Amino acid sequence: MTKKNVSADGLIAVILKAIDEVKGLDIQLLDLREIENTVCDYFIISTGTSNTHVNAISSAIQKQVGKISKEKPWHVEGEGNAEWILIDYVNVVVHVFQKQIRDYYDIESLWGDAKITEIASAN
Repeated sequence: MTKKNVSADGLIAVILKAIDEVKGLDIQLLDLREIENTVCDYFIISTGTSNTHVNAISSAIQKQVGKISKEKPWHVEGEGNAEWILIDYVNVVVHVFQKQIRDYYDIESLWGDAKITEIASAN
């Protein structure tokens, strides 16, 4: 959970860096704060190329967030089949998909009113 000493911006920066370090693809940040009745303030969405890559992205996020901020996710779901892993840090929810699953669910369209920022890879 996000604690008072860790800002959402700080958490997002750590998550984005972790995704980039393991070469996550098509990274997007959805700002949901202007939308009524949302479950969180931000979604971060990324794509992995395989079950192994999706698990690596998820592990890197959890390891880096834990190391930098001592935060643990409130909930993690989907690690068993690694087609879509959801990592819930309460105000920031991370979705790591395999491409075909991301295309199928198209959550960016479901949250079309959100401000969407494409995140360029540093690698």
